[in-house]
Parts: sequence; structure tokens; C-alpha cells
Amino acid sequence: MLYTFYGDDFTGSTDVLETLARAGVPTALFLAPPAPEDLAYFPDLQALGIAGDSRSRSPEWMSANLPGIFATLRSFAAPITHYKTCSTFDSAPHIGSIGRAIELGIEAFSPRFVPIVVGAPHLGRFVAFGNLFAAADGVVHRIDRHPTMSRHPVTPMLEADLRRHLALQTPLPIALLDLRHLNPAALDSLLSENPAAVLFDTFDQASLAVAGRLIWDHARQSPLFAAASSGLTESLVSAWRSGGLIPDPPALPPATPLDQILVLSGSCSPITKRQIERALTDGFHGIQLDPAALIANPIAPLAETLACIRQGRSPILYTALGPLDSASVPHAAELGVALGMLLRGILEQSPIRRTLLCGGDTSSHALQQLPLRALTYAAPLAPGAPLCRAHAPCTVFDGAEFILKGGQIGPTTFFRDALG
Repeated sequence: MLYTFYGDDFTGSTDVLETLARAGVPTALFLAPPAPEDLAYFPDLQALGIAGDSRSRSPEWMSANLPGIFATLRSFAAPITHYKTCSTFDSAPHIGSIGRAIELGIEAFSPRFVPIVVGAPHLGRFVAFGNLFAAADGVVHRIDRHPTMSRHPVTPMLEADLRRHLALQTPLPIALLDLRHLNPAALDSLLSENPAAVLFDTFDQASLAVAGRLIWDHARQSPLFAAASSGLTESLVSAWRSGGLIPDPPALPPATPLDQILVLSGSCSPITKRQIERALTDGFHGIQLDPAALIANPIAPLAETLACIRQGRSPILYTALGPLDSASVPHAAELGVALGMLLRGILEQSPIRRTLLCGGDTSSHALQQLPLRALTYAAPLAPGAPLCRAHAPCTVFDGAEFILKGGQIGPTTFFRDALG
């Protein structure tokens, strides 16, 4: 076992799953800590993950739930255990606290230090001198000026300096290995001061590769717990390949074309808004949902959705079309659960085999309403939003396909592209 991870939401978890699978690393993503019978389905794993929803949870929830999950991951004795965060690093002291997760990881693993790698150039995320930048519509913004993330309805990013951002969530000392000093001697010098964590500048593939080598060299000496985006996964793949631990990347087949898919969206992103609007012009059938009404009666839209599917169309069920106004109250977990209950009813009563879920919180809470054991990688679609195959033996969900898309991910034509 080279690597284990816990994803703080499901979209981010499948992002890591894709990175590993495309690199040729046998990987399974479990929806709960795996039992021996779950692991028996996947005898050749070199990496495994547990998909979670801590991004939308309180520090108290984390304190009650993450230690058990970390204990499960620790039992695999991998050199790296990764607490996977979103590459926009959105979090807050009261919800999705990455700082609290780091504290709990230190308690569980006692690492020499906690690497923090947030830059993910393949997703348009860059860290320079400790500050996070993210692309939107081809323009790179400092994260606290990003048109979406600076106004996130639950965890707006109001600070670009990630050490200052984390200082609101934990008193732990965090050092910075900046872009001028990405070398072993500089890291050793930093570690001599005993920081709890080290933030790595990662702004391109070269800096990412250097960070991966530095982290892997330390992990081989003593296992590490890391808090990072899928940029860490990318960096480790580079280190593993250069060390001959994994083969050359395999050729992967494209997604099988289908005539219909189901789309459920709880995303408030302007990018998802444009994707919905484009899909409606491409022939998808839109069904706008009132969040409060859906929470009160999750199966109310079922009949209309099934009728649409019987007509041979692809329905889009969405709860928002772009950012919420200042008077709107975000429903987060409640809304995701309601969408999941609706999703279960649709899949049990229709021939739909491919579902696209939009929104990190939506995907996390919705998919937990289905009796799935694990997801594996099926095919590429867009960076950060792969096609995944469900493993749910002896149920109608076994073999079903899911795409979990963060709000900022994918081109305008993504819904049509998801048909294959």
C-alpha cells in the first residue's frame, strides 16, 4: 500500500481517484471504512480512499468522527495518509475546519510534520509565497478576489495567505517552503524549528514534482499525514514513477456513449449555471426545484422526472441557477440528503445508468443515500470530474455510473460531454 486518503467531500475524493487510476495505481474509493469483505473485492490495491463530508461539518463532528476513520487508515501502514481538501481550500473555524483536521491527524499519526500542498496546476490552482490563486474563465485571481470562492455561500475565502487562513482554525505553527527554497536543505532547515506543518509553494508541474520528491523522501523514513489538494497526489505520482514504484501510465478507454443521463445539481456556481443553460439548449429537460419544498418532500419531483425519462430525454434537476442572493439561506447537508433520496427513487424506477451530480456538498450527502460500497475509475471526462463505476453487490445500483462535479469544474458543454 503506497497511499491512503480521506476526502472531505465526494467530488474531491473522485478527483484523487482519477489521478491515481490514470497513473496506473490500482485504487478503490470506499464510501465508509471498508470491512474485510469489502477489501476482498479489490485484492490488488496500492491505494485506497474513504469518501467523506467533513467539508460541511463542524469541528465537534470532526472530533467525534475523524479519529475512527484515521485509525482505519492507519491500519494499512501506508507511507502517506492524505486528508484531501478542495484545491480552493475553502473552510472556516466553524465548518469544514482544515485546521481541526490537521490537529486530529497529528494526534492519530504523530508525523514528523504535516505537508500542506494546495497548488494543483492541472485544475488552475497555484500557490506562490504562501498565497493561493485560482483560475476562473481563463483569468487567474487571488482566492480572496475570486468571483465565486470569495462569495461562497457557506465558506467564503476572505484570505489568500493560507497560513493566515489556517491561523483562524488552529494555533499550530505552520512554516512555508517558498518557491525560492524548494530543496532538501531548506526543508531540513525549516524542520529544525519543529513546525507542526509545512506549506509548500506549488505553482507549476516542476515545483509540484520537487515537492513530491521531498515529501516522499521523508515518508519513506517515517509515515506522514498530509492535508492537501489533489496536487499532492499529482506530486507523489511523479515521485513514485521516477523511483520505479509504478508503471508507465496505461491507455484508458473513453466513456461509452449513452442516449440519456440524469443530472442533479445543488451548485450555486456561475460555471454550473452556464453548463445548465447550455444543456437546456442542447435538448436536456430542466426541472427547477425549490430547496425548502424538496427538503419537506424529497420524492415530490419523482413523477415528473420519470415521465421525462420515459420520453427519452435527459432531465436536469437543479436547485439554483447561479449564486444565491444575500437573502437566501444555504441548506447544504439537508438539501444533499433530499436530493439523494430523490436520486435513489429515480434509479430504482428507471433505466438510467449514468448520473451527474453537481456541487461538492450535494454530491457528498446525496450519494450517501445509496447503498454503495465503493467507486472505481471508469473513464476520463474533464480534469477533476471523472466517470466512476459503483460497486453495490446484489442491488440495482451495482455497475451504475456516477460523475461528481465540483461547481467550478468542466467546460460549458460538460453535460452534453457526459453522455460520452
